[in-house]
Amino acid sequence: MRTQTEQSKKGADEHILVCLSSSPSNARIIHTAAKMAKVLHARFTAIYVQTDTVINDEDQSRLSQNIQLAQRLSAEIVMTHGEDVPLQISEYVRLSDVTKIVIGQSSARRRGLFGRPTLTEKLIASAPDVDIHIIPDALNYTKPHRRRLFLSAEIPSLRDIAITVLALAVCTAIGFLFDHLGFPDTNIVTVYILGVLMISVLTKGYLCSMAGSLLSVVLFGFFLTEPRLSFQTYAVGYPVTFAVMLASSVLTGTLASKLKDHARLSARSAFRVQVLFDTDRLLQKAKSNDDVLSVTCMQLSRLLDRSIVAYTKGENGMLSGRLYAEKKDIHAEKLLSDAERQTAEWVLQNGRRAGATTAQFGKSECLYLAIRAGGRVYGVIGIPMRPEKPDSFESSIVLSVVNECALAMDNAHNAAEKERAADLAKSEQLRADLLRSISHDLRTPLCSVSGNADTLLHNGGCLDEATKQQIYKDIYDDSEWLIGVVENLLYVTRLNDGRLKLELTDQLVDEVVNEAVSHLKKKSVGHKVTVRCDDLILARMDAQLIVQVIVNLIDNALKYTEQGSEICVSAEKQGGDAVIRVTDNGNGIADDMKPHIFEMFYTGKNTVADSRRSFGIGLTLCKSIVELHGRTLTLTDNVPHGCIFTFTLPLSEVTLNE
Repeated sequence: MRTQTEQSKKGADEHILVCLSSSPSNARIIHTAAKMAKVLHARFTAIYVQTDTVINDEDQSRLSQNIQLAQRLSAEIVMTHGEDVPLQISEYVRLSDVTKIVIGQSSARRRGLFGRPTLTEKLIASAPDVDIHIIPDALNYTKPHRRRLFLSAEIPSLRDIAITVLALAVCTAIGFLFDHLGFPDTNIVTVYILGVLMISVLTKGYLCSMAGSLLSVVLFGFFLTEPRLSFQTYAVGYPVTFAVMLASSVLTGTLASKLKDHARLSARSAFRVQVLFDTDRLLQKAKSNDDVLSVTCMQLSRLLDRSIVAYTKGENGMLSGRLYAEKKDIHAEKLLSDAERQTAEWVLQNGRRAGATTAQFGKSECLYLAIRAGGRVYGVIGIPMRPEKPDSFESSIVLSVVNECALAMDNAHNAAEKERAADLAKSEQLRADLLRSISHDLRTPLCSVSGNADTLLHNGGCLDEATKQQIYKDIYDDSEWLIGVVENLLYVTRLNDGRLKLELTDQLVDEVVNEAVSHLKKKSVGHKVTVRCDDLILARMDAQLIVQVIVNLIDNALKYTEQGSEICVSAEKQGGDAVIRVTDNGNGIADDMKPHIFEMFYTGKNTVADSRRSFGIGLTLCKSIVELHGRTLTLTDNVPHGCIFTFTLPLSEVTLNE
């Protein structure tokens, strides 16, 4: 047992990180990491570092499938941004206490002694204290070559070319001006470096920056050095000046481009965090799954600027689809066609994405994502892929928002399950208390009835008439008490099951009160029970239930007051209500007991005159019946001593037809 506990504790400290990629063998790597996490009972995380490099549609689809696979295997998905992938992974490892990394070893190898190290080698160097499990890439996957010109820079646009030409022309013009004014050549070189810096800031990629660096040296040597309009120079130090100028321009342009790229990645990351923060804040305010789904779809609609279709799971299958759109779209209705619904039903049943850009139902208008948490699927969200599909950055945000939605729905489901479990436990506790109370408190009157009946049966001839009459009276009293208890139990059972329905009619209050008092006529011997009701008070009520309320209130007063006490039942009009009070002048109820007297099975410290302990359900039943009528039952003190129970009923409107 001790060994098992130590192993569990050790597993709880383990944190396994698997690296995601678009490689076909990445699925095998994810499965391996998931098995390790299951065996070690460790936390399981999958990380993907998004760079500024554009990947093709095939790789993007494969990457999405790998992310979905990691989610199905209960991995926590983490997406970061940055150009230095090993650095991003090592930073996450350091901040998240990762103990093991699972990564694939691609077919790429370092070329020569001075070749660049591979990603795996860099990761080993940057995270030396973490166990790194390298799985060879058996498929020898290599990324497809894309059309690049220089230093992995994309082909510049006409705008970028125009900015480059204009900046160099302006720098050359300023150079002529400085030369005419007699400024030294260092000032002219500084102007060209400034121009290269501006080109790097205003254009995309590295190509224009590198071209500007080379052309600035060419223009300076051709137009602004002696002899003019040639690449020859009389000065001995000019070749060194050209070299330093070229190096400074290249270095300045490269740093500016990198800073710009990092600023763009930082802005994207901040935007992603803001979107997720806003979504989380709105989801916390949502009160139902419909509200959660509405918040999620509206956030996606604002982010992608398109209509979003959503389906939720009902008791008998998938419900009708709903459209969510920030802007009105007249063509959005086609997203709810039968073909689209068929795709959504497949996603709901299988818990996997399908639709546009996937192998399943690839001709659909939308890409359908399952709102899935653990093994439960709560619904489906469809994202139109036309006129253009979201880029990789938008796709990562979409996945994060859908995951937030699934988490919110799962939390709501778990909270509802806990509430149902709590209600069931409370119901079971009430049943146990009821059975315990019945078994304890019914024993005394039943034994009394059985004993008295046995006495009459076997020794009736030996008893005088007065003794027989007393035994008959005891049997009758015990039977009446048992009947009252059974009636209360039946009412309580119907209340708990929701089967107690009101049959409202217009009744005279004084007649209802007198009927209730008559039920306790024999039991009230020894007490003074009076009735004071205003004439012609017509109220809307369920007469049978209100009689039971008044009977319980009077019976409660009879039990807990001394012989000779006065009990008064009164009724009067007050505004639009009929106010009914049951007043006694007994010892009253202690202040510490008052907050609990309407609780089920609460009997307090008082003892009943006939030694029978009360069930503690009479006042609870009275309160529930009065609340069914839309009113409340209250307790106040009867100064100088005693209690007053008060409740109201709505007056009836009498219409006279002449």
